[in-house]
Amino acid sequence: MKALVIGSGGREHTLVWKITQSPKVSQIYCAPGNAGISRLAQCVNIGADSIEKLVDFAKKEKIDLTVVGPELPLSQGIVNEFNKQGLRIFGPSKEATEIESSKVFSKYLLKKYHIPTANYEVFQNNKKALDYTQQQTFPLVIKADGLAAGKGVFIVENLVQARDALNAMMEEKKFGEAAGRQVIIEEFLEGEEVSILAFCDGKTVIPMVSSQDHKKIFDNDQGPNTGGMGAYSPVPFYPDEFEKRVLEEILKPTVKGLQNEGKEYKGVLYAGLILTKEGPKVLEFNARFGDPETQVILPRLKTDLIDILNAVIDSTLHKINIQWEDNAAICVVVASGGYPEKYQKGKVINGLEKLEKMKNMIAFHAGTKFQEGRVVTSGGRVLGITVWDETISKAKEKAYKGIEEIYFKDMYYRKDIAAKAIKEKNK
Repeated sequence: MKALVIGSGGREHTLVWKITQSPKVSQIYCAPGNAGISRLAQCVNIGADSIEKLVDFAKKEKIDLTVVGPELPLSQGIVNEFNKQGLRIFGPSKEATEIESSKVFSKYLLKKYHIPTANYEVFQNNKKALDYTQQQTFPLVIKADGLAAGKGVFIVENLVQARDALNAMMEEKKFGEAAGRQVIIEEFLEGEEVSILAFCDGKTVIPMVSSQDHKKIFDNDQGPNTGGMGAYSPVPFYPDEFEKRVLEEILKPTVKGLQNEGKEYKGVLYAGLILTKEGPKVLEFNARFGDPETQVILPRLKTDLIDILNAVIDSTLHKINIQWEDNAAICVVVASGGYPEKYQKGKVINGLEKLEKMKNMIAFHAGTKFQEGRVVTSGGRVLGITVWDETISKAKEKAYKGIEEIYFKDMYYRKDIAAKAIKEKNK
């Protein structure tokens, strides 16, 4: 069969890498792809949000299965359009993707179906929002409503920070016009965060192994939010009892609630959770594979990914026995200096060939491209150095050794990815 992956980041490189391991796939394309992906798939110069061109390409090349990586084409209705044309595609419809594309809708759904989350209020007016914060206890969480590439969330400690965050979202439109039309202000919840991704076919929900993302740019979770500076799997402080509660109290009721709202959910449902004293609560939902969580989850998957994707599309997920390796994985993101703010592109990346000789290690490319025959940086998050081993400690040691082998000017990475997990294990 022929497969097409849509997107150009580390998540898409991981998807392509995993799909190439399926004996069912004879040819794989990626649109638009990156320098790393081009070694595994035929990259096609079509943007991830060029839906009409992607439909035409899928028809012309007789693509048997398309897999959507990023949230933007999902929110624009790529799945609806492919389905209209009789093309097989993995991902939720535009209507179901609203669980990510509108945080206001997401909170409404959680409240209506009594799914545990933080208390909140919604505002369309900057002044009213600021007035509300004056009556609340800090810290507070302020979120832009629409898609903001993982960066439209501020934890504010005082009135000055609240005003700055609201201005950035609603006046300066820092995260785009749509994201700044309304904001959510919610209570700050304390606890460890965990990412739980699940395959859903509209009825059956099967969670994947647990992972933890590292959102902040600096060590010890300091500085502004990013798209994710690294991840690891499994999470040692996510016990079996929480796993059962999350499935029964959060994932299943969410999919059922969406069904009741006329939004059948087929694809990957990503629940960003916080483990509070009262139990797991929802921080956010995403409507696709996470990045960089995918980089640590898929290397642990034993079952053929193509079988799972097809079962989701065909609503036969209950027939699949999904199996996982009993190991651990870590991904450390190497970013351009200055990210998540301004950064330069076009820096030559050296040493990648050395990583290819290391066992159970891969550099998943995110922001890279070829320029005059060399791999250069072309984004904020450049590489995700991913390792899987028996334990998180062993995987972490190997990943940071791998990073020492590569170099590009002004490269930056966190030094503490998975430190919490190792500390927990050593208790």
